[in-house]
Amino acid sequence: MEVTLLGTGAPAGLPRPDCPCAACATALGPDARAATALLVDGALLLDLTPGAAFAAARAGHSLGGVRQVLLSHPHDGPPVEVPAGLPQPVRVPDGRELTLLTGHRVRAVAMDAGGTGYAVTGPDGRRLLYLPPGGAPAGLETATAESYDMVLADAVGRPDALARLRAVGSVGPTTDVLAVHLDHDVPPGGELRRRLAAAGARAVPDGTTLVVGAYEDVPDVPRRTLVLGGARSGKSVEAERRLESFPDVLYVATGGTRGGDTEWAARVAAHRERRPGSWRTSETTDLVPVLAADGPPVLIDCLSLWLTYVMDEVGAWDDAEWAGGGEKALRERVRELTEAVRCARRTVVAVSNEVGSGIVPATASGRRYRDELGRLNAAFASECEQVLLIVAGQAVVLRG
Repeated sequence: MEVTLLGTGAPAGLPRPDCPCAACATALGPDARAATALLVDGALLLDLTPGAAFAAARAGHSLGGVRQVLLSHPHDGPPVEVPAGLPQPVRVPDGRELTLLTGHRVRAVAMDAGGTGYAVTGPDGRRLLYLPPGGAPAGLETATAESYDMVLADAVGRPDALARLRAVGSVGPTTDVLAVHLDHDVPPGGELRRRLAAAGARAVPDGTTLVVGAYEDVPDVPRRTLVLGGARSGKSVEAERRLESFPDVLYVATGGTRGGDTEWAARVAAHRERRPGSWRTSETTDLVPVLAADGPPVLIDCLSLWLTYVMDEVGAWDDAEWAGGGEKALRERVRELTEAVRCARRTVVAVSNEVGSGIVPATASGRRYRDELGRLNAAFASECEQVLLIVAGQAVVLRG
């Protein structure tokens, strides 16, 4: 089964007409995208968009052989003219299955938001799933879930759709996940590729033709990632974003609770509110057993609070205790942690503060903490496939 992506953008396209934002201003050349539409084996058109016939011609195809046109969502704006000879577009009721004369079978998949998804099985038995913008499959169960060779979805706007599909086995390690309905909520180019790679997905230019089930160089999700940044830089959001397309994430909070501190409680509540409901939370500073255990991906937020706890334990704030064995004890704890990261089999994303670039602390204990955090970050980063520095909400890739 062969699929040609006549467009890969949001319903309004990218760049959006008359939009002054930076993402739209830089969406040029291969990063410019028409509204998403798919041509399957020249016989099935999923979503009719303005200029579809011209887009097909530019990709070396014709719409003359199309036998069925299916819409996945209501189209805003002026009516789209149906090219001569093309069947009238329809939306299929959820759960209904069509069998085309060409040998394709199409089943309408219910969504949790407006729109209809389509599961297409080709004459060769290969299977693809196409989801509408802003939608995720509803009512998925492992017992009845089907696996797909290719999934085309709003991977940026609804990463939880991939999480749901992965949870029931519909998306596996060999599934080619393609991001469509791309909008201006993420800059194009390298930043888009980086975010999609973290979700095990990719994007292709408009006009690309792909063979469903053919081997593709599916992006490998880095097994160990360290996300560094200053205060309010966006480092925690970046770390969470890297795992939001995966189910059953274990969120390890090292900050604990602070009785009577309402500002701290508000910070913790804000973190919990924005995390997916399927994630589990563990409040602990005992990170070595967490890293040694098998299980789903783990997000550690953050190493700087872990270091504070350990320095408390070894008496690092007292010069006499520090010289009398506290420094040696801290070095051993950091060694144990980095050894655990090196041996970890589960996916790990860790957050840490970068504090050594600002004002020199006025106290000896402050300078000691700054120095030890720098050493911890360097040691932890050496065991990670990818290291990111978040500055003003922008990710700078240091490794990977």
